Amino acid sequence: MAKFETGQVLEGKVTGIQPYGAFVALDEEVQGLVHISEVTHGFVKDINEHLNVGDKVNVKILNIDEEKGKYSLSIRATQEAPKQEKQPQRKPQQQKQQAAVQQEEGTPAGFNTLKDKLDEWINQSKERENTFRK
Repeated sequence: MAKFETGQVLEGKVTGIQPYGAFVALDEEVQGLVHISEVTHGFVKDINEHLNVGDKVNVKILNIDEEKGKYSLSIRATQEAPKQEKQPQRKPQQQKQQAAVQQEEGTPAGFNTLKDKLDEWINQSKERENTFRK
């Protein structure tokens, strides 16, 4: 029987940190890698802001490559995901009304490309320059 199994959650110790992840010892003989994307929920820019060598961490074994002796680990998988606030969804009627208001105000509904707006902005700028020179 294998010493460790995929899906197993256990405590390990951070033994090394690289820009791409952290090495965690599971026991005296086995260590695995926690990829930077598996450190915590959300984006991790600098792994050093989350982990230090010597830290004890709970990890879940994601994958074991027996041939290469590589263990893929996750700290994030042992943590509850943060609750996301739900954005109130607009009702289709509100979207139609907003589009109608935009069209009445002379603003087309949707996005304009910069190219479409550039001539308009240049003309506005020239008008302002003329106003200030008078």
